[in-house]
Amino acid sequence: MSHTVRDKKKLTTRVSKIQGQVNGLKKMLDEEQQCADVLQQIAAIRGAVNGLMREMIKGHITEHIVLEDNIEKREADLEVVLSVLNSYIK
Repeated sequence: MSHTVRDKKKLTTRVSKIQGQVNGLKKMLDEEQQCADVLQQIAAIRGAVNGLMREMIKGHITEHIVLEDNIEKREADLEVVLSVLNSYIK
């Protein structure tokens, strides 16, 4: 079973939290809230997205690299992680 299927409830809970934070940010902008409050909300959203990314990478590395017996699949999945990390860190 894939880690995204196994961890679906936990991952969708995180996504729902992020969605709520983004909706809150939009509301703050619509209501012309203070700049510092808007910046704090953006920082909270970024932290939540980083947490989601961390969980996904952890699951991918564990399931598709550490526990993968097939060396070719392991190497291909490692390239996927490295590619995603390169684009995420830019």
